[in-house]
Amino acid sequence: LSLKVITTSFPLGTFLSNILSCIILAIAVLYFTGKTLENSTLKLFVVTGFCGGFSTFSTFSLETFELLKQGNYYIAILNILISVLVGISVLFFMLKNQI
Repeated sequence: LSLKVITTSFPLGTFLSNILSCIILAIAVLYFTGKTLENSTLKLFVVTGFCGGFSTFSTFSLETFELLKQGNYYIAILNILISVLVGISVLFFMLKNQI
């Protein structure tokens, strides 16, 4: 049994981590919406702490910088556009009833 590994310049791992974090963030927002919490520490921990730590903006920035430095302008711009648009789209479609 052989496992083929796809190699690409596109930082797929960081992208997937950020999108998964957006999904978890949307679920947390939906869960906490309308709930009266005496102690909002749990909401703060999940929304800001966990999702903020799980998403990888600094890694995204560094990987995009490295792509630019290596002359991979097309992939760098694609990384920025896809990451931002998909991340916001995930939140929009999951939370559209909250607007």
